[in-house]
Amino acid sequence: MVRLDGGTMAMGSDNFYPEEAPVRRVRVDAFWIDETPVTNADFAQFVAETDYVTFAEHAPDPRQYPGMDPSLAHPGSLVFEPAGFPAALDQVSWWQFRLGANWRQPLGPGSSTTGIEDHPVVHVTHADAEAYAHWAGKALPTEAEHEFAARGGLDGSDYAWGNELAPEGRMLANYWQGPFPHGNSLEDGFLRTSPVRSYPPNGYGLYDLIGNVWEWTDDWYGQPRIEKKRPGSCCIPANPRGGTRGGSFDKREPVRIPRKVLKGGSHLCAEDYCRRYRPAARYPQPTDTSTCHVGFRCVVRA
Repeated sequence: MVRLDGGTMAMGSDNFYPEEAPVRRVRVDAFWIDETPVTNADFAQFVAETDYVTFAEHAPDPRQYPGMDPSLAHPGSLVFEPAGFPAALDQVSWWQFRLGANWRQPLGPGSSTTGIEDHPVVHVTHADAEAYAHWAGKALPTEAEHEFAARGGLDGSDYAWGNELAPEGRMLANYWQGPFPHGNSLEDGFLRTSPVRSYPPNGYGLYDLIGNVWEWTDDWYGQPRIEKKRPGSCCIPANPRGGTRGGSFDKREPVRIPRKVLKGGSHLCAEDYCRRYRPAARYPQPTDTSTCHVGFRCVVRA
């Protein structure tokens, strides 16, 4: 882990997606954070010592998901499958609920983590990440802690390394290059996840806080709140937290599943689809949903 002494930062962004705005000044106390995302090898040790079984390894209960196709009532998880041709970006047709997919079999039956032990673990829900963190004597970061760490000391920059996505053509994170979801040019060398530490660390010596896999935080999803200062107060809000469980639902969905904040973007973020390979980016992920591009790392508060 790496110790961060804490400090203030301009959290959020006014330049990209509305859910990131407005920019607001916040303060974060000192904390330790994992140098990299939790890897397959790390998670395998946890499972070996605890016999833990992840959410994706249990069959979903159709009673909890009205209208569910009974044929899908088996263990599985969401796997990305690149389209063979241009596809409408509002249809998300590249996601498949693949039976048998889980952290041990990232692409489904016949796949394994052999040879990718140093890649981030995926197909973990928020509860799975919490269980690992508890076992390790750690916790999941807040959204503010994750963003503070991802910025690496570059306060107010669009990206973790400055204001240019690929300075002088250099790939500084694992994200999608080319038209999504069918034309990854692989300029960064990877179609899916990459070994941790494949790219330069940020200013705090931390790896993969941008791209590779989205990372769970412990904050409920909600719109950023601006805390009103008391008359005469000069104080910056400290250690802000997100929304509430009761306010983290998507009312458009038939089944209301609470959502936590994901941070950092993943290898599936692209310039023409999801420009969330940035410290300020955030996404509301249902707590019971695991995919092949979501992982996590842990913190210990000083």
